[in-house]
Amino acid sequence: MSEADQMSESSISDDSAAAFAELSTLAVSARPLAEVLQRTTELTRAVMGPSVEVSVTLIDGDAATTPAATCEWTLTLDETQYAYGHGPCLDAARAGHLALIADVAGDGRWPAFAEAAVRAGVISMASVPLPVQRHVVGALNLYARQSGIFDADRMQLAEQFASYAGVAIGHTALYLTSARLAAQMHEAMASRAVIEQAKGILMAVHHCDEDAAFARLVRASQRDHQKLREVARDIVRRVVG
Repeated sequence: MSEADQMSESSISDDSAAAFAELSTLAVSARPLAEVLQRTTELTRAVMGPSVEVSVTLIDGDAATTPAATCEWTLTLDETQYAYGHGPCLDAARAGHLALIADVAGDGRWPAFAEAAVRAGVISMASVPLPVQRHVVGALNLYARQSGIFDADRMQLAEQFASYAGVAIGHTALYLTSARLAAQMHEAMASRAVIEQAKGILMAVHHCDEDAAFARLVRASQRDHQKLREVARDIVRRVVG
């Protein structure tokens, strides 16, 4: 093994240890569900690497949603599956089995999803079931725009991470009544709506596409040390006010 490979493995190992430690604290925290979900996607991306984008699918009864994601196009691909009623995210969440696509273009199991994924530049993806208890089931979705990302070692790590994440999400949901859970899910969707509004404003002002507009929001959030939805609300308020 080369020195560069050893350094890379060491870095992944260090990131994994830190992420697992933080997930353990999330499992016993009193943070709102929306925050737990968003932080879960961010920690997963930190572990998997910058070439991977992450989303969370939650299914409550017959309703599937993506309340947290690390970028906009993963949300679009998730919602494509929800619209058709099938896809790797839904199958992993419902059946509780890993859904792995090494080559999206050559995979024939979910043609509508594959067509949308190819348009988005996705080459491979994986959906790992989340062991969430009670009436909510879920999946941790990993999208990559390059091949060879989801090897055996990385998938083993992803499954371990999903088990920790499921405990954190399940613990949070356990202490919420049905009404509070619905309210927090509504809040997560409302946050998504205001982000969409702000993104549209930035696209019009800066003459840019969706990804560039979302990147501007993320940079502003990091620069001002504000949550993404707060930055988005400020932009919308300035325009409508």
